[in-house]
Amino acid sequence: MQNESTVSRRNLLGAAAAGAAAIGTSAVLASPAEAAKGGRGPSRVPRDKISVQLYTLRDQLAIDLDGTLARLAEIGYRRVEHAGFVGRTAAQFRAALDRAGLRATSGHVGIPQPFDAATWQSALEDAHIVGNRYIVHPYFGGAADGGPIRDGSVYRAFAKDLNKAGALARKAGLDFGYHNHHNEFARQDGGDRTGYDILTGETDPRLVHLEVDLFWAFRGAHDPVDLIHQHRGRIRQVHVKDLATSGSFADPGQGLIDFGRIFAHAREAGLVEYIVERDDAGTPPRTPADALTTAEVGFRYLANLRF
Repeated sequence: MQNESTVSRRNLLGAAAAGAAAIGTSAVLASPAEAAKGGRGPSRVPRDKISVQLYTLRDQLAIDLDGTLARLAEIGYRRVEHAGFVGRTAAQFRAALDRAGLRATSGHVGIPQPFDAATWQSALEDAHIVGNRYIVHPYFGGAADGGPIRDGSVYRAFAKDLNKAGALARKAGLDFGYHNHHNEFARQDGGDRTGYDILTGETDPRLVHLEVDLFWAFRGAHDPVDLIHQHRGRIRQVHVKDLATSGSFADPGQGLIDFGRIFAHAREAGLVEYIVERDDAGTPPRTPADALTTAEVGFRYLANLRF
């Protein structure tokens, strides 16, 4: 993966840096979204569509569940995306959300492998208890040794399972999605088709929407705007995490990614949720409290972003 994508990844990092440098001209030059609207003024991210992936705050939540959720509400969040229930039952977790005035509109839940309908049905029941509208498979694409999968048949088999999971979710009144990392963008079977191409091409868009992690798309040498063009109307959710010059994580608005350029295509994408996330928040040398800083920085950045 590293060898075959190094050049294109460098080009994308350069493009991201150029976009960040161009932000200072936005007061003079109309954005693509503004030009398309005939100069009616900049667009913005709806505040009630801003969410946060609670994996970002996993350590802080373990220390103080109620206090952390209450702080998220103080920051301005009204919705969150959970990744497990912090050692609680679904009902206990829902009660904690209710106390804070938050809704878990989305949740990350891996589909069972091998696929088991009864196990998945139990997860769907928990999703209803918590109050989810969206249920999202968080990751697929790493081989047992930690490297990317190189056998397209593995992705084709998994696509079938995604369709099964999506059909059961739809029957239960939930929207099922798939969240990417970067390994999915490795080429398969010695050709040009990537794992992501297989997953998106062999799943039913009516059953499986896309939650595009913008950071990991760039790390996989794929421009999110290109993904939007390729999957119009299917990208319902995005993870908003920024890319540091080192290639690691940064809080939204403090790295290289020009999010405004991406969100100018929100209508084409089908976006309904903008989810703040940072994978290393709370991981040394960062402290659990740093995760709350990420949540606040991310919310303020999205609430004030104009594009």
